[in-house]
Amino acid sequence: MSAQEETASRVLGMFQEMGKDALDLHELFEAGGNDPDARRAVFFAVESLVERGLLEERGNDFYALTDAGREAARKGSVERKGSEGMRRDG
Repeated sequence: MSAQEETASRVLGMFQEMGKDALDLHELFEAGGNDPDARRAVFFAVESLVERGLLEERGNDFYALTDAGREAARKGSVERKGSEGMRRDG
């Protein structure tokens, strides 16, 4: 598992650990600890999870798991499914 996927899995796990349906970005930063680079990685992981449909934005820096995100969190890992949604032709 890549470092990015590991961070994304930790982010998804935060919802179960905290027992909440929605978390704000500052709570999600806890997945990276106090290191600024780790927090930056969490930010990029959140963006990626939104793009992949595992998290949805709720406004005011709040994010919630989608059904697919709940399933991924339950499995404890984020599976990359090829590059669909990520491909940029041009």
